[in-house]
Amino acid sequence: MTLYHFSKLGTAAVLTIMALITHRGTAAGALNTPPSLNTTNTTSSERDKRLVYCSEGSPAGFDVAQYASSTDYTAAGGTIFNQLVQFERGSMKLGPALAERWSISPDGRFYTFYLRRGVKFHTTPWFTPSREFNAEDVVFTFKRMLDPDMPFRKAYPSEFPDADFFGFNKIEKVEAVGSAPSYTVRFTMKTVSAPFLDSLAVPMASIYSAEYADQLLKAGKAPEINQKPIGTGPFIFEKYIKDAAIYFKGNSDYWKPEDVQLSRLVFAITPDAKVRVQKIKKNECQAMIAPPLENIAELKADPYLRVVGAKNKDFAINFLSYNVKHPPLSDNRVRHALDMVIDKKAIVDSVYFGHAQAAVAPLPPPQWSYDKSLKDAPRDFKKAKKLLAQAGYSNGFSIALWAPSVARPYNPNSRLTAEIIQADWKKIGVDAKIVSYEWAEFLKRAFHGEHDAVLIGGNGINDPDYWLGGFLGCRSMRGGNFSQWCYETPDGHKPFDDLLQEATRILDREKRTALYLKAQKVFKHEQPYTAIAYPVNYTVLNKNVTGFKTYMFGTVVFYGVGLTR
Repeated sequence: MTLYHFSKLGTAAVLTIMALITHRGTAAGALNTPPSLNTTNTTSSERDKRLVYCSEGSPAGFDVAQYASSTDYTAAGGTIFNQLVQFERGSMKLGPALAERWSISPDGRFYTFYLRRGVKFHTTPWFTPSREFNAEDVVFTFKRMLDPDMPFRKAYPSEFPDADFFGFNKIEKVEAVGSAPSYTVRFTMKTVSAPFLDSLAVPMASIYSAEYADQLLKAGKAPEINQKPIGTGPFIFEKYIKDAAIYFKGNSDYWKPEDVQLSRLVFAITPDAKVRVQKIKKNECQAMIAPPLENIAELKADPYLRVVGAKNKDFAINFLSYNVKHPPLSDNRVRHALDMVIDKKAIVDSVYFGHAQAAVAPLPPPQWSYDKSLKDAPRDFKKAKKLLAQAGYSNGFSIALWAPSVARPYNPNSRLTAEIIQADWKKIGVDAKIVSYEWAEFLKRAFHGEHDAVLIGGNGINDPDYWLGGFLGCRSMRGGNFSQWCYETPDGHKPFDDLLQEATRILDREKRTALYLKAQKVFKHEQPYTAIAYPVNYTVLNKNVTGFKTYMFGTVVFYGVGLTR
């Protein structure tokens, strides 16, 4: 062990030496990973290309079509799998992936995709493909999602909570075109769906191997598609040690070889944000998300780290959903009362340390058609009590306020957020009990509507339908609509959903914008959720990490990412 005597050194020199001690070996590319993450039989060259990512939580599984959180999307959607199309990293531009090109019929009802040839599914100890990717795999992927009577789905009953969220319920038919093996796929839509192409880039639209599924079905092991995933993506799944680590290796047969610069990728599951910070400062991991926001200035000042993220750039929102199926939240006077006493500034200051903007609209500011004219009602405790009295709750009521137990990219401290809201509601006689579960269980219960009010949020794509139809629309009642809000007037009209449906049938953006502006005003009148904050999604990287770019959905992707030696 080297000892340093600091007494005769200036402050700057001391800090420099201490930084070198903390990060010793970093400049040379030696990755000081903890013993629990070391893999055996790896050469020094492989170790130099081995990146450890401090993940904030455990995935619910690897059958990514069934799940909805950025944790699951990162662990599988952009790592193990590919989609037909994908957003370019660091931008909102949609580009080719497993489909090299596509065409859309003039009436918007037929999408034809021309598939990439020569793409290989992963070879693993549990599966060796006998053929390359083709149209059969695309047809299997979407039929499993849409047809509950499909043999594989009967053998492995699955839920696809985001299928309606992303508008896949508008697919009438998926078919291979031409003789087998076909490399052309046609989607026939029930109706025009303007957001459909973007939706095909989401992780739940990841393409699965029909051959692997058939092997599992014949062996009576269909559920293994969730534990032993097979995809075409840049990294091959090796093993998962529950709640501890996920191991991947670089796919040497990847169809875009320049995107695989890492020989090994390890997810070190580290729920405690402060522990993640210590690990990245010690170079025990080289990438992390959701750092404690009070540490951002410190992390930016560290010469061995790089912090990625900027205010008002992210397609992200944090909100508080009111389950309108649970009285008294079914009464919009109650929802408005709860909404108008929440101190959003206190949340932005105390939870986000200023690294967020107080939210008003149900769309993030970078999203086209965001309504800048919407305003929150002034905080008014007397008026809130009056509204509760009008609704028959002059003595208040009790409510369960659900908060995630882990830091999310859209909310680094849900517990503190809940406590601020709890204190605000106490002042109008509403007693909120804060409830939490392990993250996967939390999401499962919330999707089934067990909560009264739930702190949740999301990252998304560049289309208003994602935010409005996905988190609020009638079509998403079993998915992302945690408010369980399907607004219907006494005469049977659905003002909010009628606007959304009309907007998705129009390809002209200006006309769609006019409809979405009206829908946002309906939202504000009915208040099915309280928009809390538009956050910044920060990623912290070791300076040795190269090629990293942000991606949609709050997903961290490692294709194109490398390490300097």
